[in-house]
Amino acid sequence: MSAFPAIPASFDRPRGGEVDVLVVAGEHSGDQHAAKVVADLLAARPGLRIAAFGGPQIRAAGAQLLFDMTTFSAVGIVEILSAYPFYRKLFARMVAWTLQWKPKVVVLVDYPGLNLRLANELRKAGLSRAGFGETAVIQYVSPQLWAWKPKRRFTMARDLDSVGTIFPFEPECYADTKLDARFVGHPFVEKEHVPGLRHDPDGPVLLLPGSRPKPVRKIFPALVEAFALFRQSHPKRRALVLHTGGEVHAELYRLLAEYGDEAKGIDLRPVSEGPAAGCAALVSSGTMSLTVALAGIPGAVVYRANPLTWVMGRYLIAGRVDHLGIANILLKRQAWPEYLQGACEPGALAARLRACVEGTQLRAQAVADASELHALLSAKSGSTPAEWVASHLPKEVRP
Repeated sequence: MSAFPAIPASFDRPRGGEVDVLVVAGEHSGDQHAAKVVADLLAARPGLRIAAFGGPQIRAAGAQLLFDMTTFSAVGIVEILSAYPFYRKLFARMVAWTLQWKPKVVVLVDYPGLNLRLANELRKAGLSRAGFGETAVIQYVSPQLWAWKPKRRFTMARDLDSVGTIFPFEPECYADTKLDARFVGHPFVEKEHVPGLRHDPDGPVLLLPGSRPKPVRKIFPALVEAFALFRQSHPKRRALVLHTGGEVHAELYRLLAEYGDEAKGIDLRPVSEGPAAGCAALVSSGTMSLTVALAGIPGAVVYRANPLTWVMGRYLIAGRVDHLGIANILLKRQAWPEYLQGACEPGALAARLRACVEGTQLRAQAVADASELHALLSAKSGSTPAEWVASHLPKEVRP
């Protein structure tokens, strides 16, 4: 499979010849978050015309998918530089489509590297309200200003009409700007939208190395070796690796084949097959680590990156955050221990798995921490992300 898909010379015209809402969501987590917003908007007003640069979940929710942004990704300084020609061509054609069809609202979901550049281009072209045009351009899921690049808030205030945050402490990051920043709640606290994970003390160990091929290549070997060590004292336990399919599945399958007998007891399964349960989890930092925490599954956060990416990343966030896992940031402590870069080694991870499986105290604490996280991530105002998006539509098309 090619690392990057072919980009069409032009994207499809919107269904009905016009578009009310354009959603731009890169990566699987953005696709997942945006799909709930799309579904809620269409439930309130079925005739709303929504197009998207997104993924399969947005399409399943009812939007017209113009281009699948989830079939590729590049994370880290080294990786992004190598992918620059592809992104440049894709970006130019996305801008051209948006300027041609003039959606009433553009909803930028996460993915700040591309989305904030898009907001800037729409302002300079005079399409957005920030550029004295008629299109509202809003950002759903704030960039992590509290971790790095905090000065982005000033260009965001220049280019955006509003930002909807999913963490309660984020609106304060914009307090010294004119930007309307609102906490709209985290989508995972809604029961019908929580990804299907639950704790089962008799279930398999969950090995969750992430949704991008290059980080998976760095992280997964340590997880396989850790599980092999853990299985020496728990020979009947199995492990389940949840994946997003495509290139990630191919990479996982290749790595398991390389390990041979050492990988016995490890099963692969796409997340699309539905809910899963586990007794403990080793999970890459990111969206899935919060999912594990909200499900009350004990375990650890793991991460490995290209050495240059790691060194530069640590330099950029120095002094701003004490943890990498978002659950730990929210709780202000390492509820889920973090094994990062050199510390992400099989012996320590195997010991953590044994502690999670053999004792009841860690399991009980994980459940209590999950309850605290749910309370923190629930919007106090009662407004939903879909209602926040709809408030930017013209009155004649507002749900």
